[in-house]
Amino acid sequence: MDIATLVGLIGAFGLIAASISEPALFVNAPSLMIVVGGSIMVVLFRSSLGEFLGAIKVAGKTFKGGLDKPEDLVVQITELATIARKDGMIALEGQEISNPFLSKAVGMLVDGTDVAIVKASLERDNASAKKRHAMGAKIFSAWGEIAPAMGMIGTLIGLVQMLANMSDPKAIGPAMAVALLTTMYGAILANVFCLPIAQKLENAAELEAANNELIIEGVLFIQAGGNPRILTDYLASFLSPKVREKVAEAAG
Repeated sequence: MDIATLVGLIGAFGLIAASISEPALFVNAPSLMIVVGGSIMVVLFRSSLGEFLGAIKVAGKTFKGGLDKPEDLVVQITELATIARKDGMIALEGQEISNPFLSKAVGMLVDGTDVAIVKASLERDNASAKKRHAMGAKIFSAWGEIAPAMGMIGTLIGLVQMLANMSDPKAIGPAMAVALLTTMYGAILANVFCLPIAQKLENAAELEAANNELIIEGVLFIQAGGNPRILTDYLASFLSPKVREKVAEAAG
């Protein structure tokens, strides 16, 4: 579970709620219908159902977290290279590997798959993962753009209703509530939920792609029969300078 996402999301809504003295005044069904329901419908109109559901699924990664640290991958790949060098590729079959991309790559090594096929397959999987993240980020960015616009539409609806019923004081209040609350709901939905998730997905895409590229290089190195002693240095280019020394010590 990604603590930063939970703390940020709950904290933002918590601070907004704490500033409200009478919560019942800020709950308006027509405003919620216009902003939340309307923005979802427009997003669906701009995309396909599969793309929208895929974006929701991918967005779950922003809450789950769980991306491997590249330094941990370097250490693990070096250990796998040592085992393969000593006991052969078949010895990798019983190794516990939590990263699904690395697990698939090692499985291909165990099966004796041709190097060209291994490289092409892994690069294709990496490209597909990038595409899924990019589509998810695009959907949520679009949602973040649409929500304030739907809030503005709700504001106009509320103002029209208010002006049309100026002779009825009882109708002015509800109409004004729709006018003001739709703007607030649109701003909150966009800036507290949709746009942060879009940014999180973009960041996750970059980190996961970098990890996958590291794995591809490491696996191809193992398949080529490279010396595990130099593998850590070979993969160090994927790491920040601060962690290279730590990884070298762990691998040693």
